[in-house]
Amino acid sequence: MGRGETSASDDLGEPIRYDPDFHGPLKHRSCTDVICLFIFIIFIGCWIGIGIFAFASGNPDKLLIPRDSSGSRCGYDGHVRDKPYLFFFDLTKCINPTVAFTGCNTTQVCVEQCPTKTYYYSNQGSVDDLICKYNVIPTPQTAQSLISEGQCAQWAIQSTDVLKRCLPSSLDVSSLYNITASQITSANHSLFVLSQAEQIGYDIVSDILSSWKEILLGIGICIVGSIIYIFILRWVASILVWLSIFAAIGALAFCVYWTSQNYIYYKDNPNAHEDANWLQAAFMKSGTWLGLLIAFSVILGILVLVVIFLRKRIVLAIALIKEGSKAVSACTSSLFFPILPWCMQLGVIAYVIAVAIYLSTVGHPSYEVRNYDSENCIDCNPANVQNGMSCNLETFGCSNKTSSVKCPAVCKFIQTTDDAYVTYLHIFNGVGLFWGVFFISALCEMILASTFATWYWTFKKSNVPFFTVTTAALRTVRYHLGTLAFGSLIITICRIIRVILEYIDHKLKKYDNPVTRAIMCCLKCFFWCLEKFLRFINRNAYIMCAIHGKNFCISAKNAFSLLMRNILRVFVLDKITDFIFFLSKMAIVIGVSASIYAIVVYVRTEEITYVFVPVIFVAICAYFICSAFFKVYTMAIDTLFLCFLEDSERNDGSPEKPFFMSKNLMKILNKKNK
Repeated sequence: MGRGETSASDDLGEPIRYDPDFHGPLKHRSCTDVICLFIFIIFIGCWIGIGIFAFASGNPDKLLIPRDSSGSRCGYDGHVRDKPYLFFFDLTKCINPTVAFTGCNTTQVCVEQCPTKTYYYSNQGSVDDLICKYNVIPTPQTAQSLISEGQCAQWAIQSTDVLKRCLPSSLDVSSLYNITASQITSANHSLFVLSQAEQIGYDIVSDILSSWKEILLGIGICIVGSIIYIFILRWVASILVWLSIFAAIGALAFCVYWTSQNYIYYKDNPNAHEDANWLQAAFMKSGTWLGLLIAFSVILGILVLVVIFLRKRIVLAIALIKEGSKAVSACTSSLFFPILPWCMQLGVIAYVIAVAIYLSTVGHPSYEVRNYDSENCIDCNPANVQNGMSCNLETFGCSNKTSSVKCPAVCKFIQTTDDAYVTYLHIFNGVGLFWGVFFISALCEMILASTFATWYWTFKKSNVPFFTVTTAALRTVRYHLGTLAFGSLIITICRIIRVILEYIDHKLKKYDNPVTRAIMCCLKCFFWCLEKFLRFINRNAYIMCAIHGKNFCISAKNAFSLLMRNILRVFVLDKITDFIFFLSKMAIVIGVSASIYAIVVYVRTEEITYVFVPVIFVAICAYFICSAFFKVYTMAIDTLFLCFLEDSERNDGSPEKPFFMSKNLMKILNKKNK
């Protein structure tokens, strides 16, 4: 694109003028967005205060107290105070991924001790082993009917307590095998399923532990491979891009040919789908293939036109990708710098979770009278007891009216009643999560932007300072924390709105109104797009702030104007880099996974149960590692792109105003230093 193309209308601002004193990121600058920094510091201070209050007032052990099916707390509430353990009537119903959210769909009772042996009750068995609901006493005559009514558990497994919950200590169900065929019910099958599930889980964990050398080797290969790949991308980027583009054109051309042949065939044979099902029939109609033919033809035409008319910008995008590889290679420490922000983000998340757990236990327990029966209960404390009234767990009690029937009245725990402010503290903690994570992410982006801008604006690349990342970090922390707080707050507000919309949408689902669904869908889509746009603006604002030291608003305005004056370059570069990085990540992940598979199958001498377990584990780790490295690379390209645009407007190649861009970029743009 020539110089005339970068000079836009007055609405997009004037091109950047030459400044003889500008030599890259300013060393002498002032603090920016100080008010936002003060607000952020006050927020952090309040957040720390909330944490101190939560840790001093809360007790997370309360969250671990098991509760039976009626909500009574085992070993804590009056009528189950001597029964500290929780027993599940049918533990196999707990094998469901939704249990963490919906609870285990089986009867649960508090017991004095967990089952000490495995048994299955039959008509000839002993009722002494049966575990039943409270105040239910089975006899040989009533046991089977009580089991059928769900009052007693028909079977149990030898168990041990895990967090006061009775879980199988051994899945040896051999004692059940002696049951006759007529007595084998679904309980036996459930026990076998439970045993198999435990065995599969044990095998998976064992495979991971036994193949730790291969896993570490795969992670090491991924790290080394990612670094090497980024270094050599300057040579293979052009090949990757053009091969991918021509492969896509070829594939689309084949799809056009294939759909046209099917359209012609089914047009000439309209009755070919008479004996097919509805899905097969849909693809045996000429109209279906005509629609696909039109779609593939349109996509193919658009791609060909883009390649023809934007080929120079594609070449420019490839050149910038190569420049990014050079910049990262020159500042190798930038590849590993994000480890520190990641650790900080993990610390923020851990703090938020801890505060939320402790806040959840702040409050006072609420108890109400349940199962009061005036015909069987007398001399209650307090007097005039009624079901539903509040009671004191320590003082509540009733006597049996007759010795044959026990009074069923209990003082039952209902909930922990929070003071109103606790809810607001939870909300404050949630806002802290978003603001803290986004702030740290912004800090990483600005430090990397300052690093790569320093590399670009150094005329002789051999003179790039050795401690570039350290200098950039100190400069950012000293002058621009307020700008980072401002930018991250904007993203936080947008994210909070999205969370509120999700909450409203969840509440409105029970009404099943198509109008509200459409409105909520539009709102969620709008704010998702808005957050993506704001992230784009923020990233470029941080780059401009790292270079010129201006506040957030001025930096965002200047970056937006500069990008809009070169909108086609921005679009092509963004899509080309996304495409190349996607191919690169997939290539590394597949290569590492294939290598580990070959090692596990052909090199490893010890056998493992599931070969795919270490391979999948390594593939997941490799994907996240690649994403981390290429995130740095993406920031390098974005920074160099803005520097390149500014260089094109600020300088003209004369001895007084030489270009800082590489010779390759100058060659593409038909520019040169005189």
